[in-house]
Amino acid sequence: MATTQFDSANITAAILAGGAGRRLGGHDKGLELLAGRPLVAHVITALRPQGQKLLICINRNNDQYATFAVICTDCAMGFLGPLAGIAAALAACDTEWLLTVPVDCPQPPADLARRLHTVAHDAQAHVAVAHDGERRQPLFALYRRELANSATEALAHDLPVWRWQDECGAVETDFSDQPKAFLNLNTVVGFRDWESTHAR
Repeated sequence: MATTQFDSANITAAILAGGAGRRLGGHDKGLELLAGRPLVAHVITALRPQGQKLLICINRNNDQYATFAVICTDCAMGFLGPLAGIAAALAACDTEWLLTVPVDCPQPPADLARRLHTVAHDAQAHVAVAHDGERRQPLFALYRRELANSATEALAHDLPVWRWQDECGAVETDFSDQPKAFLNLNTVVGFRDWESTHAR
């Protein structure tokens, strides 16, 4: 029976770290240093209070990532996009909900899981996704684990994440009060700019 009150024990948090890092010269973004720590370590710090379990969804550098948290790998080799990581995480999820964030966002909202859960519960929806006031942020989302098969099917049809979310009846959650929390780092310049404003 689905729970009605927010409880982080019912949530698995997954970091989507399977990107190709093209704008970083092909380097694995999550392992690049940011203020002296790998980027993934910053994301983990933000997510640990938001879920009972933590997964890192990857498709390379297994040994390095395994030192941070439990890893799950895409079902196929190559860079198949974020839906591959979401599908793998849902397949591995044994809690009621799965929270996802991309590895290139060092400081996702501290109340991300709670606010997404509230909106999903109120709407009786299977997916809640963040909206920063200007656009949907499809990789910042909360899913019921029952969507595992649906994600696998969507991946087989090469659907974009947002389209699959819409097919699942996704509801958007207003985060217009903290749009900067969705800042993502994709370039060396972006990393250094973040350090100049945050790492003091």
